[in-house]
Amino acid sequence: MLAVILALVSALGYGSSDFAAGLATRAASVIQVTLLACVAACALVLAALPFAASPGPSGAALAWGATAGGSGTLGGIALYLGFRYAAFSVAAPLSAVGTAGFSVLAGLLWGERPSTLALTGIALALPAIIGVSASAGEGKEEKGVSVGAGDRPAAGVAAGLVAGACFALLLIGLDRAGPGSGLWPAAAAEVAELAVAVAAAAVTRNLRLPRGRPGWLSVFAGVTGAAGTVFYFYATHSGLLAVVAVLTSLYPASTIVLARITLGERLTGLRLAGLLLAGGCVALIAAGGAG
Repeated sequence: MLAVILALVSALGYGSSDFAAGLATRAASVIQVTLLACVAACALVLAALPFAASPGPSGAALAWGATAGGSGTLGGIALYLGFRYAAFSVAAPLSAVGTAGFSVLAGLLWGERPSTLALTGIALALPAIIGVSASAGEGKEEKGVSVGAGDRPAAGVAAGLVAGACFALLLIGLDRAGPGSGLWPAAAAEVAELAVAVAAAAVTRNLRLPRGRPGWLSVFAGVTGAAGTVFYFYATHSGLLAVVAVLTSLYPASTIVLARITLGERLTGLRLAGLLLAGGCVALIAAGGAG
């Protein structure tokens, strides 16, 4: 049960981070927001490191953590490219379902055998993720805002799948780092994320950090995203990857709930169905056990 709770808190952290970053990018560039968010996330985890670190982390754990962090940032870049070339409703659900699907496949290949109830919950989670993430493009389309200006659906599909694979590697890497190295793997992940963000900012000559409201939103996105990573990392210590990764992949649900509460965005039938399926998924996995 602890793994379920930690994974859901992780999903809340990731969903809140995406929501805050989305608001920040309305007034600042994606690169600037990503860079400041990574700085805040790295600072938070490094500050917590002395209180939750083992004396001597293994090289393998650090390598898995760094791989996870770099993959997460690359996944974000791929997803943004998908939004550029196709509708949000193409790339977003593919990336979210890909994250869950690839993670579940990895867990099963490594010999994990969730209970029948948990497997049913996992199966129910996939359409739930589609429902809550596909709504990302609806609001913009309804308001007449152009999305997917490139009008290249195939490129959007490819980018969504690549993003899903990268996000899955983020979750898999943190799981494979194991519990024996304290918080060091999560710290390695955040440092790697920051390195990739700095490299992207340098290449695009966009090293300035956002100020004012976009800046504070970027910091909030980094802090909540780092919290999501830490809670997920600890969730993997007491639960199966195939289960914990699926619950964490429900993070778009918290994003649309926040949008409803703070921005008044309406809940479409698809969103409501996704939220209801997500609730059923959590109930089944909790009943079937996460370990």
